[in-house]
Amino acid sequence: MPREYTLHTATDHAPHIDFRTELNEQQHEAVVSPPGQALVIAGAGSGKTRTLIYRVAYLLGNGVPPERILLLTFTNKAAREMLERVQNLLSIETGRLWGGTFHSIGNRILRRHAERIGYRPGFSIMDREDQKDLIEAVVGSSGIETGSYRFPKAEVLGDIFSLAANTCAPLHEVIRSRYPYFQQVEAAIHEVQEHYARKKQETNCVDFDDLLALPARLLREHSDLMERYRQQFEFVLVDEYQDTNQLQCDFIDTLVGENGNLMAVGDDAQSIYSWRGADVANILNFTKRYPRARTCKIETNYRSVPEILALANAAIARNRAQIQKNLRAARTGKGTLPALVPLDTPSAQAAFVAQRILELADEGLDFREMAVLYRAHFHSLEIQMELTNRGIPFQITSGLRFFEQAHVKDVAAFMKFAVNRSDEVSFMRLVRLVPGIGNASAAKLWSEWTKCDGARAEKLTGGFSPHLHAMKVPKKAKATWDQFAYTLDELLDPEGRPAPPAAMIRSIVEGVYADYMKAKFNNFEQREQDLDQLSSYSDRFDDTFEFLTQLALVSGVDADNNDPAATPGERDAVTLTTAHQAKGLEWQAVFAVWLADGMFPHKRAIEGDDEESIEEERRLFYVTVTRAKDELYLTYPVIHHQARDGDVLQRPSRFIKDVPSALMEQWNVRSGGF
Repeated sequence: MPREYTLHTATDHAPHIDFRTELNEQQHEAVVSPPGQALVIAGAGSGKTRTLIYRVAYLLGNGVPPERILLLTFTNKAAREMLERVQNLLSIETGRLWGGTFHSIGNRILRRHAERIGYRPGFSIMDREDQKDLIEAVVGSSGIETGSYRFPKAEVLGDIFSLAANTCAPLHEVIRSRYPYFQQVEAAIHEVQEHYARKKQETNCVDFDDLLALPARLLREHSDLMERYRQQFEFVLVDEYQDTNQLQCDFIDTLVGENGNLMAVGDDAQSIYSWRGADVANILNFTKRYPRARTCKIETNYRSVPEILALANAAIARNRAQIQKNLRAARTGKGTLPALVPLDTPSAQAAFVAQRILELADEGLDFREMAVLYRAHFHSLEIQMELTNRGIPFQITSGLRFFEQAHVKDVAAFMKFAVNRSDEVSFMRLVRLVPGIGNASAAKLWSEWTKCDGARAEKLTGGFSPHLHAMKVPKKAKATWDQFAYTLDELLDPEGRPAPPAAMIRSIVEGVYADYMKAKFNNFEQREQDLDQLSSYSDRFDDTFEFLTQLALVSGVDADNNDPAATPGERDAVTLTTAHQAKGLEWQAVFAVWLADGMFPHKRAIEGDDEESIEEERRLFYVTVTRAKDELYLTYPVIHHQARDGDVLQRPSRFIKDVPSALMEQWNVRSGGF
């Protein structure tokens, strides 16, 4: 006889949870919030995730079926972990609850109704590589002339289209505000966008942004679907609401309607991603869009000592556009004041960070509990060098190690070939940067080069031009090839000797590489800053061979010191990361470096005299300092040597000056030890 077995739902077993005991007063207020709209402002380290988990448990325990709850997050990992914790809390199966990223939820909706907008249910989802290939095919078949002016590469076109989709802005506005150097080919970019959209539909393919843009369109254009999903999702919860872009915000508003149940959880003070489309106005104006919404604030911080929170509160207080809050420490007892540490130079700053890391390690602190945070990746150059030289293990979470980045290696290839004309690897790398030259053409050109007099000359007097101009290159590559030749000429003096490394780098960037970066990389300005810093760093070397040797030695140690199998936190290594990448993480000791005006805040925000940009930079500073649990070091070099301008006196960051001096302890570091 068959055995009977019953699957229980949330309503079969009310959770035996004492919410008042499990939560602090402010968390409890948010969790038991009545139906309707609610904005939960959860400060840094205040238990935001815990609040969301208990909110889901509270709804399930009060009879809401799992399938009537929608939990929107920014990563699948976050959604998975939250649902697992809810399941452990209630000892029930939560599989029927809709939880995931905006795009995963959008995909589920789109699969059900794709025919309504001209797609078939079995549509393919293109990854970045697939998208690049399709855009390249579209450009190739369009007849657009891409040789006379550096037309954006497929990856950059994909980023432009993505930003337009996520900000719900016309293409011309995105190009004008973010990519002004492409305005002269704007019409051609628009043509590619239209052809790309048609091609996706013809091939029944969608890209990542379509997974949200198309469901949003479905709901707008088909009122029956909009009503269906409004009824299905009785309660909508959104995590990290401050990071939503316009498309995500509109999608939420469409799903909820004026009278739906929505809980948005986030912290306006941690909205730091406008450069990728996030709009802080979504959270700041929440109660304008939902006038009947309740606002709950969670201000008890379980991470940091009171001294660090006092500095954080003072720093963010200067922002005008914010929802007022005041972080309070759950930790009791007297901690250590944040240390303000001006250093003479970037090298002295790096030496201080390295020495203090070793001292903390001697005191028993694991390397994995220490982090160096900075505004831009190039700020880590000297610090990577110093940690490497001292044998301190570190891991980079802000990207590749400085000298492993493509743009750094590209520039180094020019320099290496200029001083060693037998360097086939460097020659092949640099000529493949020329439009119209691929692997096969590069190999033929190398064969030609090895047969010419320039390749065998002890000193290349007269430069590269006479030899390179005589070589056979594809017609579409001719103009750029000639410019490459003239640039290589500038890397040698009239006697054929190598120019100083800083001069070499400037010639390469200004001659050919800046235009290449604009067309190739979405983050052109960041990479340009990297090369500026590389040029300034190289200015301490008189000899190009010595500079290239140093790069090679450090790169070799980097490779040996980096364990690709290890994930952050597994290795006992100091973390080096940008402030953007550090959001959501924490360490016992944090070094916030390069806190000088023009560095942090970024010079673009200062030069543009844009209050919104300055306020976002201040929010980024707030995120930086609230990563520290016990110790916080705020450092900046007083003098920054630049290859173009020589020694430049730097002013401390205005964010430091905003903080009362009593909230910091100034350290006077003697340079003799460095």
